[in-house]
Amino acid sequence: METTTFEVQESGERRENKRKAESDGEREDDEHFSDSQCESVPSTNETPSKKTPLEDGSDSLRVTKKAVVVLTRLPEYTIKAARPPMPQQFYSEDESLGSSDSDMQWEPDTDSSDSDFSVSKNKQKSVKPTKSDTTRRPSKPSPQIHKNNNVSQPAPVIISSAFSCCSNEITKIRPNLPEEEVKVDMMVLARKRPMRWQRGKIVEIITREDGKLKYKVSFEEKGKSLVSGHHIAFDTTPTPKQLYVGARVVVGCEEDKRLFKPGILAELPTRRNRLRFLVFLDDHLPVYVGLPLLHLVCRPLEDVVDDIPDSRHKSFMSRYLKDWPYPHLTQYKAGQSLNIELNGVQQRCEVQVVDSSLMQVVFQVDQHMEWIHRGSIRLEHMARFLELKRLAEHKDG
Repeated sequence: METTTFEVQESGERRENKRKAESDGEREDDEHFSDSQCESVPSTNETPSKKTPLEDGSDSLRVTKKAVVVLTRLPEYTIKAARPPMPQQFYSEDESLGSSDSDMQWEPDTDSSDSDFSVSKNKQKSVKPTKSDTTRRPSKPSPQIHKNNNVSQPAPVIISSAFSCCSNEITKIRPNLPEEEVKVDMMVLARKRPMRWQRGKIVEIITREDGKLKYKVSFEEKGKSLVSGHHIAFDTTPTPKQLYVGARVVVGCEEDKRLFKPGILAELPTRRNRLRFLVFLDDHLPVYVGLPLLHLVCRPLEDVVDDIPDSRHKSFMSRYLKDWPYPHLTQYKAGQSLNIELNGVQQRCEVQVVDSSLMQVVFQVDQHMEWIHRGSIRLEHMARFLELKRLAEHKDG
């Protein structure tokens, strides 16, 4: 910043001569000089000078006026005080909309979507305040949280999107591999009852008159049974390339190592299901398991659903395998209420946890918890959807 001052340099000799000039009648020049001190003189490089009439070669009277520009550096705090205030100075650190966590509290005027993509998109576009904003808008809960609090909805969304994009994750074609040999003294898992398979040893292979083979199995616990090839499974763990959606398998029970249950493979490991196998047991119970618990049936039927005793589950599995890899799934969230069939009656329950294609629910009638598939026919909304779809297909021929 520049400061312009006018400095009149007078020596003692000038003041002495000035008094002499006043006494000699030169008051007019002196008054003119006094008035010039009160006038604004522009900054210039020229140095005006004025000489009095009393000037001889040795004892001269000289009055000199000089305009001097003096540059003075002001303190930093003075410069800051002179600047206009910035918008951020109208807000405290907690109230500033430019802070890192302010976007979670600020809501735009327009309605935003409640999807995760829209929320992240809003985070990237922070709203900067203007000078006219003197008060902070009150914070309100995000649309995502508001939707979760709305626990009761008339009907869920039913989707039929592709389960995966990789062919090796969605295949339902049985691989063209040579069949493993089944021989005497071989340890297998054999059916003892429809939902109870046990470990045993093949003691005899019998060929019937129609050419079909029967296997006599002696169980480890006790007893013997004569079974068909689709009622025995290999005791060894299969390789991933042997597995496909629709494969007939037997699953080991973690609670009882001696017990095994039959089912159909419904999902192969993907990032979506956290690299697990989904199996529908023959009693319609869905379970996620790891590879060590799986066992391939030795000689499955051409249509694997023909081995399911329950007609409703058989119909469901036929539809599921037909729709794969576009299975119908309902969209539920934790806290939502819905109706699920229990012992032939629709009962009210609440969603506790959603895990990939499954969800855990608790029934209000007895507070027992259960895992159920999000496309199960036990769901009231899914049963209605499948019935309407069946009628539409029947009407179309």
